[in-house]
Amino acid sequence: MNDTIRHLQLPLSEPLARELKLGQVVTVSGLLFTGRSLFHIRAIEDDLLPPLDFREVNCFFHVGPVMRQTEGAWEIVSIEPTSSIRFERYGGAVVRKLGLRTLIGKTTMGPGTAHALRDVGAVHLTKIGVCGNLLRRQVQRVVAVHFLEELGKTEATWVFEVDHFGPFFVDMDAAGRNYFEILEARGRGHLADVYEELGIPSDFAYTEVNP
Repeated sequence: MNDTIRHLQLPLSEPLARELKLGQVVTVSGLLFTGRSLFHIRAIEDDLLPPLDFREVNCFFHVGPVMRQTEGAWEIVSIEPTSSIRFERYGGAVVRKLGLRTLIGKTTMGPGTAHALRDVGAVHLTKIGVCGNLLRRQVQRVVAVHFLEELGKTEATWVFEVDHFGPFFVDMDAAGRNYFEILEARGRGHLADVYEELGIPSDFAYTEVNP
């Protein structure tokens, strides 16, 4: 991982997205929107989308923010990213439909999303040890909220303006490569040596747990 932090201005362009390197550490500034499971399902199965220009707001933050309203204004309590892999079923379709350039979440995503990132020219960013209470301080303002009465605060689509939001790192690049898959493959390549050093039989089998 390259720990030199690069600052990105949103909305991200396709050439810039394709320029970003796997493992690169970044922060972002500009507008982003939030969503979880219901956003994905409604966008693809029901063609229900918030009234956003996704050319101008093309950064999708996988989060169900904790929000509270005080004196007519919305205040962020916490915005801890949720695990992006939960949305893999619809991830690629959402990227293609909205022409997204940036996804932000926790963990990573699968091959369907990787193919879409490659085709569209986009990246997935994952969190690096920074908690949601700290991330909220990097939000400059709550710009808008959509589907609040219908879906509630957690599943609603929030639009935030952020400044030097992060840091995150590029775990999926616009070439369709996945940092964690490469890391796992490297680890597996050394597994036999580790087994030998620890005295573990080469035919050792882990316990299988049936769902």
